[in-house]
Amino acid sequence: MASREALKSYTQSYLNADAFEDYCPNGLQIEGKEEINKIISGVSANLALIERAIDEKADAIFVHHGLFWKNDSQTIRGAKRRKIALLLENNINLFAYHLPLDAHPDVGNNVQLGKLLGINNMSPVVNSLLWTGQIESSVNEFGTEIENALQRAPLIIGDQSSNIRRIAWCTGAAQGFIDQAVELGVDAYLTGEASEQTPATALENDLIFISAGHHATERYGVQALCKHLSAEFGCQHQYIEIDNCV
Repeated sequence: MASREALKSYTQSYLNADAFEDYCPNGLQIEGKEEINKIISGVSANLALIERAIDEKADAIFVHHGLFWKNDSQTIRGAKRRKIALLLENNINLFAYHLPLDAHPDVGNNVQLGKLLGINNMSPVVNSLLWTGQIESSVNEFGTEIENALQRAPLIIGDQSSNIRRIAWCTGAAQGFIDQAVELGVDAYLTGEASEQTPATALENDLIFISAGHHATERYGVQALCKHLSAEFGCQHQYIEIDNCV
């Protein structure tokens, strides 16, 4: 069992959360009970996740996508009101970590996805959220590996019979980093989403582009973080998957 403040302080420091300029508050977003024994982890603070956490008698929920974002309305009504009300009524803490959880070298989304997909010699790109590494695979074979690992068929732009040796990736909605991937001279760039202009950018630069799903690529950091926290503090931990097709 851990105190809320000890868990909050440790996680902020472990993820170096205060060093990031983000689109959301990182850390404790909704304050609940002071003593935490059971942690639920999930990708996003959806109503379905909160309801499941209540059923599981959780003391805290850890997510990658929290409830508050810079460009959101500052009014609390509708679905947001219902989610906040449930958390408060059930005295459940909500912790959310966005960019700090993407970037962390041990439990981050990027490094965890790289491990899952068998990428070798992984390293973060300086002053970027991108990571690079090496694989030895045809595009077609790698696409099959991604589908098997993530249980979701990826969108692949480019010659699927070609080979990949150097790859760059960034989980989630990081299609805007494709120009950085081109500058790095990699064979392929993998992320979670694609924009209208992404296919043309990839084809015009002879780059394999892989969109493997925003949710699908970001399941693993929050699980690794909470596994670490449960070992550190002796808390119970359960990951709950809420289906998301994108």
